[in-house]
Parts: sequence; C-alpha cells; structure tokens
Amino acid sequence: MDADEVTIREQNFHSQVREYTICFLLFAILYIVSYFIIRRYKRKGGNWLFLSTFTLAVSAGAVLLLPFSIISNEILLSFPQSYYIKWLNGSLIHGLWNLASLFSNLCLFILMPFAFFFLESEGFAGSKKGIRARILETLVMLILLASLILGIVWVASALIDNDVASMESLYDLWEFYLPYLYSCISLMGCLLLLLCTPVGLSRMFTVMGQLLVKPTILEDLDEQMYIITLEEAAIMRRLNGGFSAVEYNTKQLEQELNNVKSMKSKLGFCTKLHPCLDFLLLLFQAISVLLVACNILCLLVDETAMPKGSRGPGIGSASLSTFGFVGAALEIILIFYLMVSSVVGFYSLRIFGDFTPKKDDTTMTKIIGNCVSILILSSALPVMSRTLGITRFDLLGDFGRFNWLGNFYIVLSYNLLFAIMTTLCLVRKFTSAVREELLKALGLDKLHLSHNTRDPETTKPSVNGHQKTL
Repeated sequence: MDADEVTIREQNFHSQVREYTICFLLFAILYIVSYFIIRRYKRKGGNWLFLSTFTLAVSAGAVLLLPFSIISNEILLSFPQSYYIKWLNGSLIHGLWNLASLFSNLCLFILMPFAFFFLESEGFAGSKKGIRARILETLVMLILLASLILGIVWVASALIDNDVASMESLYDLWEFYLPYLYSCISLMGCLLLLLCTPVGLSRMFTVMGQLLVKPTILEDLDEQMYIITLEEAAIMRRLNGGFSAVEYNTKQLEQELNNVKSMKSKLGFCTKLHPCLDFLLLLFQAISVLLVACNILCLLVDETAMPKGSRGPGIGSASLSTFGFVGAALEIILIFYLMVSSVVGFYSLRIFGDFTPKKDDTTMTKIIGNCVSILILSSALPVMSRTLGITRFDLLGDFGRFNWLGNFYIVLSYNLLFAIMTTLCLVRKFTSAVREELLKALGLDKLHLSHNTRDPETTKPSVNGHQKTL
C-alpha cells in the first residue's frame, strides 16, 4: 500500500474522530441544559424523562444550526490559515445538519410516540401486568400508527403524482419515503410558524413590559413610588431624632434607607429602559419585514432566489451577507428573535394555551406535547429563515431536499402571507394602544374597561324575561 494513501486514510480517520467528538460535546451540553429546563417544570414522579430531554436537546440543536453555520462561515473567511480553527470546516457543518435531520426524524416518529403510548399503556387485557406488558402494547400501537401514516402518505402521494416513477419511489423507505414524510412535517411546521410568529412579534411588546416595568411584586408603579416616598420620609424623620437610639437602631435605619433608594433607582431604570427596548423590538420587526419585501422582489425577477435552486459556494469561500460580519451578526439576531417570537405566539394562541408549562406542576404528557411542538417549530426555523430571505445560507442535508421548496407559488405565497400578517398584527397592536390612550385622555377609559370586564355571571334573566343585576 502506498505511503501517501496511508497518510490520507489516517488524516480522514482523525478528522472523523474529531468531528464525532465535537458533535458529542455540543450535544452533551445541550442535553444537560435541556435536562435542567425540564426538571424545572416537571411534576414529581414522571418517567421516561430522558426521551423528552433528548428531544428538547435536538430542538435546541436545530435552532442553532443556521447561526452556527453563518458564524462559522464568517470566521473561516476572516482566519483562513489559522491553525486553531482547522477543526471548523465544511465537513463538520454538513455533519451537524445531517445529525439534526436524523435525530429530528427519530424523535418525531419513534421516541416521542413511544413515550406517549408507554405512559398511556396498561397492558393488554388478560396479560400479566408489568413493564413487559406495557412495552408490548406500546410497540403494537407504534406499528399500527406507522402503518396508518404510511398508508395515508402513500395514497396522498399517489393522488398528487400519479405516475409510475413516483409510485415506485415510495417503496424506497429510507431514501425517499422518510425524507418525503419529513418534508410534509416541515411544511406543517412552516405553516405553524407562519401562524405563530406574527402573533408573537406583536405580543413581544407586552411580554417585555411585563418582565421589566410590571413584575409580579410591582403591580402599580405610581402606587409603589408613593409608598416608597412615604417610607423614605418616615426613615429620615427617625434619623433626625424622632426616636432614641434605644428605641431604634441607627444602622438599621440607614440600611432601610439604602434599600428604599435602591428600589427607587431600579424602578426608574426599568421605566427608562422599557421605551428603548420597545424601539429595539420595533426595529428588528421592521428589518424583518423589509428583508421579506426585498426577497419577494428577488423572487419575481431572479430564479436563483428560490431556496432550493440557490447553490452558492462552499463554506468559507465567500460571505453570504452584503455587510460582511455585521450583516451575519444581524441575521443571527433576527433568527433567534423569530424563534423566540414564534414560541411566544404559540403559547399566546388559545388553541395551544393549555400546553403552557407550569413550574413543578407539568405532567409528562404535557411535557411530551411541548417537546414535540418545539421540535416541529425549531426544525422548520432554518427552512422559514431561508424561504423568507432572512439569510442566504443554503439549506444543507435533508433540509434542502424538501420538494415544496422548489414550488415558486408556494414560496412566493409564504413570503406574501408573512409580510401581510406581520404588518397587520403590528398595526393592530399599535392602533389598539393609541385607542386606549385616546379613551384615557377623554376620560372614557374606566367606562370602556367596566364594559369589557363586566362579569356575565352578574346578570341573570328574571322571570319576566328581562335581565336583572345581582
């Protein structure tokens, strides 16, 4: 055997070991973080926690795919000959995308259904109760579910693509059927993101206000400021001689005064910080809508703007952002912002309101439902970001093989719907705020509030058919 061939094989072996080690370390970090998150919300006594933790870690990995790939591309461009970043290469990035796709399929179609059916199983009637009976029932339910889904997708594909090639390709379970099924799940996830993200973008202003200006211990700022002022005046009178040293400790009074001043400074800081953050959120949303509008124009005049048809240079060959590293950083911020907004919008919708986890009081069934929902949203996030033109980074692995990404009308309609729905949600959000301010200025806010918060239980029909107030 040639010495050069041996050297090449050794280099490939060491590269693969290095990539596997890096992937394992990254996933281990995500798994540990996901474990503590689930433990924070899980009710005591739940089983099969590791499956939900694994799914949540895969979701986090799917969210980080695009940001990690974008920043890696810029780092390779900035330091092409650096010895310390030799491990960061195209092979590693492609491997991460392939693992994310593989683990997403594994969690969606095997692990999470198994965990759900196992929690609900008790064993077949007449069989001996125990773990073995529950596992047997779970496996039977999984086989039935897989057969049902296989039949539905096969019939749907046969009706849509009624040709011999499409019919025969469905018999290829690993190379065609599973990617095709995952493509359908991804389309559903993108539609769910299209529904949740605009709602979350308008909801973010309220959430930020609740976190900063009105925490749970400070329901009314004016009332709290008035109480703090009275407490400060009372403490100052005590320090000036209102009480003797025997009745009250001077050091304790000084400590209370410092606490009051610290509370006042925190209130003032939160009050000043809130408008700045509102402006920042509005700026991010305006940039997102502007990028989508530009992408719509590109789709109309340039075929390469399609997410499936665009095949740019390899990783580290050229910057995919017009503004270089600054533009890449902005893309990463927008991707994370869209993900946070989609999660906020998901839990803001009434249909998914019951899914909201509660600290130390969330059943395993709800945890499984939350993990599956977040996995669907996170797996569709790279596809949505590329489809909307938030980034020009090409989708890698099975993410770029989705059939519907090559349909011009679907991609264009998706961009138009996102721009229109986001704009309408923002307009409705700000017009409602202006309307409330006008009612407050006219002195009609209390009347409007009492009309909206009137309890329907306080009015009951009388014997004669007229309403009677209790």
